Amino acid sequence: MMHNVGKIDRIIRLSLALVLAVLYYLNIANGQYNTYFIFGAALLLITSMRQCCPLYALFGFGTCGIATDTKEPIIKTRKIKLK
Repeated sequence: MMHNVGKIDRIIRLSLALVLAVLYYLNIANGQYNTYFIFGAALLLITSMRQCCPLYALFGFGTCGIATDTKEPIIKTRKIKLK
């Protein structure tokens, strides 16, 4: 599994997830924004626990301190054979 989220980044993500979850449960924002709070908290929690952020992978960015090979493409594709 690819890891691209470092320790400090994980702590920040977990802290933000906790803040958003508290805002959701205290019902600070009514309506649609409340849904955004819990969705954002879940997204941050999942990316923190998996240590992988899809946006980081898409842009070839990472905070984990492990160097990546720049010769290998970020997104691997295969050519489709059509008749």
